[in-house]
Amino acid sequence: MNRRTFVTSATSVTAAAHSLTFGSLLATAAPTGPPKRLAAILTEYWLGSHADVIIGKYLEGYNQDDRPPYPRSKIVSLFTEHVPKNDMSRPMAKKYGVPVFRTVQEALTLGAEKLAVDGVILIGEHGDYPVNDKGQTLYPRFEMFLKITDVFRQSGRSVPVFNDKHLSFSWRQARRMVEISKELKFPLLAGSSVPVAYRVPSIDTPYGAAQKYAVAISYSGLDIYGFHVLEALQSLTERRKGGETGVRSVQCLQNQECWNFIENTNWAKRLFEEALTHSKTRRPGPPRDLVKEPTVFVLDYNDGLRAAAFLMTGLVEDFTFAVDVEGQAAPVAALMYLQEGRPHHHFGCLVRNIETMFETGKPPYPAERTMLTSGILDFALESRLRNYQKLETPELARVRYQTPNTSHFCQTGWGPDGKRLDM
Repeated sequence: MNRRTFVTSATSVTAAAHSLTFGSLLATAAPTGPPKRLAAILTEYWLGSHADVIIGKYLEGYNQDDRPPYPRSKIVSLFTEHVPKNDMSRPMAKKYGVPVFRTVQEALTLGAEKLAVDGVILIGEHGDYPVNDKGQTLYPRFEMFLKITDVFRQSGRSVPVFNDKHLSFSWRQARRMVEISKELKFPLLAGSSVPVAYRVPSIDTPYGAAQKYAVAISYSGLDIYGFHVLEALQSLTERRKGGETGVRSVQCLQNQECWNFIENTNWAKRLFEEALTHSKTRRPGPPRDLVKEPTVFVLDYNDGLRAAAFLMTGLVEDFTFAVDVEGQAAPVAALMYLQEGRPHHHFGCLVRNIETMFETGKPPYPAERTMLTSGILDFALESRLRNYQKLETPELARVRYQTPNTSHFCQTGWGPDGKRLDM
């Protein structure tokens, strides 16, 4: 960490620390009653897949070493849409005594007529699915969600559902999923592991403070990691004064237009450079020489906040952010630190938040965050398809929600052995 990074970090910690509460991570009382019984509804399950690093923690423990600590809830049924050659679902199910069912309906009813589980984990990530003209993989999250909620309707009872990553590649489908959860009155949690990952320094944006500008930086594919960087950004901006007010326009810029945006937009250039100081993976050299396809998603919010999410493959391989907060001289800036190898600490942070919902019956943060993020990405990729037009988004402008004054990211990381330090 260089001196500039240290000074900025120290200033940010002082300014933001008063806003931090970690209610989802510091339990005030031990859960009571029997463990929750969960159905796992998956597209695929193989080593390193999202099913592995989420469901694997329920079966093998948070450190995935067959030792405590474990999540309290138990996987009691499994469905996978695909069984590829490298499938782990069958051997893992056999090892841990979890029945595998042929349909979503049977997995939720345990082969009977009515809903027989206390919660559902839906992981529609990975697998051989079509890709549309916007570059979106058409994972069947919405279709699987409808099958799950059909069982709820037929049983006259609903249980909490966690949906991994995007709610859907489609804004309309994402919005419909949230609408159905409200119609059937069940808790819905969704989204990325990045917003809940361990941060360096361990700070959040001050709750209820006005924000002017925000930047987040990541890498990799527009659809697969574009979602992650946008939801990371949204988890920071939703804490601003007045809560979330909606996004009125979205634009994607690439290549020279992305560099032009940075050079011609003072706030973006300043926050981009600040966020980069927190990267642990930044490669030396001029960014223009390192990044083959620089991309930025530019967002204008209803309340005047302006934000930019960058994908800079070749320059970095991590997630950083910088946010201007009214009344603070220095931006709030940090690294959202992901563990590269097993047990992938950030997914353990996500599982702890999933468990909060299953134990309390309340999602620790609103599904509207993921709904809005899914919509932003959908429209950003549409902007790219339409020759990088700035798109007015009246649908996204109508989104309103208030997140609680609680931060949900892990406060500690992992040791030299890769295992969690807080367990």
